[in-house]
Amino acid sequence: MTKTVLTFGDSNTYGTPPAHARGENRRFGPDTRWPTVMQAALGPDWALVENGLPGRTTCRADPVMGAHMDGQLGLRIALESSGPIDLLVIMLGTNDLQTHHAATVDQVVGGLAGLLAIARSEPYQLRHNGFDILLIAPPVVLEQGTYRDTLLGAHEKSRDLPFAIAQLADHWGIAFLDAGAHINSSPLDGLHFAAEDHITLGQVIAAKIAAL
Repeated sequence: MTKTVLTFGDSNTYGTPPAHARGENRRFGPDTRWPTVMQAALGPDWALVENGLPGRTTCRADPVMGAHMDGQLGLRIALESSGPIDLLVIMLGTNDLQTHHAATVDQVVGGLAGLLAIARSEPYQLRHNGFDILLIAPPVVLEQGTYRDTLLGAHEKSRDLPFAIAQLADHWGIAFLDAGAHINSSPLDGLHFAAEDHITLGQVIAAKIAAL
């Protein structure tokens, strides 16, 4: 029986390449994006629903991009418009570290905890006949390149995120992966992943899922 995985995240799940300038609207192809690389590695027994939104946060509206950047709103829509799913993969937190959100590490983890509470709630679990969750900590943010002015203080906070997110996952009894143990953010814009890192991450996540 085919299983379905829903990948829920921001521009790094959408597949945005490192940006040379603001305002670029580019996306890696399916042979490069980590969710589709992951699916290919998992094989025909897995179907994929991609849900990556550039700018998405764990729980915060964006003053420029809009209220729909709130990941808690987005997750409800994703879970009600897809399914049934067997696995939810969440990788968020990078955008919360932008200076205009002023989120602390604890606040980012709190946002992720809210997403877990939604996903684990009885209505959504019943709707999908139960599903597992894999929580991924994004790589460390670099305060350099194209988006440097929006990332004041983000580097230091992002270094503390993996441990904090791992604690959250352990507390909830769900699977965890530290993406930063395998890939790095691009120095070109400080946020996004190069093509080779997408491919590496997709393969690593596939191996993690296969071992669950």
